[in-house]
Parts: sequence; C-alpha cells; structure tokens
Amino acid sequence: MKTKTKEKIRNSIIYIVLIVIAYFMLFPFTYMLTTSLKTPTDTFRSPPKLLPRDQKMETIEGFTGELPIFYLTAEGETEKKEFALIEKNIRIGVYADPDSPDITYERFSKEVTPKGGYFDDQEKITYQGEDVGLWNVDVNGQIIPMIQISQTAVGKFVNPENQTEVIYANLRLSEPVEKLSAHPENYRDVFELQGLYKSLTNTTLVTILVVCGQLITSIMGGYAFARLKFPGRDKLFLLYLGTYMIPFVVLIIPLYQVMQALSWVNTATALVIPWIFSVYGTFLMRQFFMTIPLEIEEAAHIDGASRWLMLRKIFIPAIMPGIATLATFSFLYAWNSFLWPLIIIKIGSENSVLTLALSQLQGRSSDKLNLILSGAAVTILPPVLVFIAMQKYYLKSIMSSGVKG
Repeated sequence: MKTKTKEKIRNSIIYIVLIVIAYFMLFPFTYMLTTSLKTPTDTFRSPPKLLPRDQKMETIEGFTGELPIFYLTAEGETEKKEFALIEKNIRIGVYADPDSPDITYERFSKEVTPKGGYFDDQEKITYQGEDVGLWNVDVNGQIIPMIQISQTAVGKFVNPENQTEVIYANLRLSEPVEKLSAHPENYRDVFELQGLYKSLTNTTLVTILVVCGQLITSIMGGYAFARLKFPGRDKLFLLYLGTYMIPFVVLIIPLYQVMQALSWVNTATALVIPWIFSVYGTFLMRQFFMTIPLEIEEAAHIDGASRWLMLRKIFIPAIMPGIATLATFSFLYAWNSFLWPLIIIKIGSENSVLTLALSQLQGRSSDKLNLILSGAAVTILPPVLVFIAMQKYYLKSIMSSGVKG
C-alpha cells in the first residue's frame, strides 16, 4: 500500500513538473497568437494582458454614435459605476487669491477671463518671484482677481441609466470598461499590406518540390549504398558523407556563381534544385535500409522480383517511419529557409518567400506589433501542424531504431 502511495506521489510530482515546463515552452506561442488578434493600442498596454480586449462601447439615447464606457465613482459614493464619455479635453483650472494661496477654486477655463485683456494686455503681478497673470474668477457672484495655480484636461461623463448624473474626471486616470474580443482582420490586413498571398504560394510550392526531391534522391541513394554492390561503394559513401561537414557559409559564393552562370538568380529554380540532394537524408535512408533482413530480399529475388519492384513493394513500406522523419525535417528546413533566399532572391521580387516577406514586414510595420505577429503566426503554424501530424511516425522511427540498434 505504501509503495502505491509513493508511486502516486512520484507520478503527481512528475506531471506537475512537466506541466510547468510545458507552460513556459508554450507561452511564447500562445502570446504570439493572442497578440496577433489585438489592436495596436491593446498590444502596447501596460501592464500587458494575455487575451485581446477592447473597450466597451454603447449607444446612448440623445448622443450620436457609440460612446466609450469607463468605471467611475460618483461624489459621495464608494461603489464604481459605468459612465459614458460624452466630451473630452475640457480645460479646468485651479485658481487662488494671491493673498490666500491655500484656498483654491476649480473653474472651467471657459468660465474665467483674463483681467485687463487677452495676451500682452493681461494684468500681471509678481508672485513668488515670477510674473503671473490675473484672472477674473466668480466666487458666489463676486468677481475676484486670482492667479492660476495649475490647469488640466478632463472628460465629461454621464451615467447611461441616469443622464442627470454627470461627472468630470481626468480621462487618462479613468479605468475603461473592457471586454474580451478578437480581431482576425489583422491577418487580412497583413496579407494585403505585404502581399503575403504570393509569398505563401511560392513558399508552399518550393517546400513541396524540395521535400519530394529530397525523398526521391535520398531513397534511391540510400538504397544504392545499402543494397547494391559496386567497386568503391564504401569509400564513395564516406566521401559523400564527409561533405556534410562543410559549413554552408563556405559554399555560398561558389553556389551563387553557379546559379548566376545558369541564369537562375532571382528564380524559384535556385530555391529548389540545390536542395533536392541531402547528405543527411541519404545517410538516414541507408541506415534504415540496412536494418531490413537480407533474407527478405533474397526471397523476393528468387520469386523473380526486380530491384524496382523490391524497392517499391518491400523496402519503402518497411521504412515509412524513416521516410516520415526525413519528410518532416526537409519540410521544416525548406519552409523556414531564410539566408539562401535572402541572397538569391531580390527584395520585393515576385519570387519572394514568407521568411523574406516577414523580414520586410518588421521594417514596414515596426509600430504595429499585432501585424508582425500575425505574419509570424502565418509562417509558424504550418510547420507546427506538420510536426504534430508526423509526430507519431517520428517517435516510431526513434523507437524502432533504438530496438534494432
């Protein structure tokens, strides 16, 4: 009994730790998706909030259009109520008698007039070492010259349920009433702004061609190195495998010169042809082919099966986990490729891919983080979905290779 209790506690701790780790791993993606559905104002709010929110708007009888709603506390009350903003940027000044500066009066700026006239004609006095103007302030029907201590802008708010209840409050310090919302039109805007439709089509086409090309060449190359016997096979394979250690930066200039000689610069062909041959893919396929027992191949050969028939009917179905793994890796690389398209494709070209379009979007919409993250979501979601769909084959590949190894 104690053993089962200890095991439950241990499993609970493991689950808690894994949930915490998963939360921190998934939070950036969650924040990206939620921010892509926000407005620019909501994006840069402080403190930030995870879910998109909009200020509540209401139509009130007697007023035109929808009015923003705020939480305010009426004078003499402690409970906050909802008020609608009907007018903003109303100037209010704080005035005081120079002889009694501790007693102040708040008045609307439109209710006071400068003593002596406007601008240079206004009468002034020296107060605390500075020249300040005098203002005519009505106090209980008596006009008293006062100085202006401070001035601020407020908004006029009305209770939608009782329009006789009016409050003047600082708009910046007022708490808006918010509701959960979403703005999927951000995706439409980012597609129209950056022309992502063409870039998405180009990226999809290039990725499909690269994945198909790598699968074909890797399967054929891996089968040849694993099953066909010819002079120098192992040495040729080691030489081919050694090229995998050459850094890509070393190949950039000669590869670009080859593309230029073939007139493939700024074309989709340059994004496909150099990458349909994969050293890693050939090595991976060879290792999977070598795990298939030789007796199966010999039995098929006795039955009169050709090399192509054996490859198609026996070997390929047997290494489907490996093929799925290679397809996943090829897809992720081709879809997320940035450096080579940046070099070979001109900025703004009709052959541009998503990674280049997203890079341009960061410059054109640097003040609109919601649009940038909408573009990032469009770029990231397809590889995530492909990885999730192919995950079981990938795990099966790891488990099978571990057992057979």
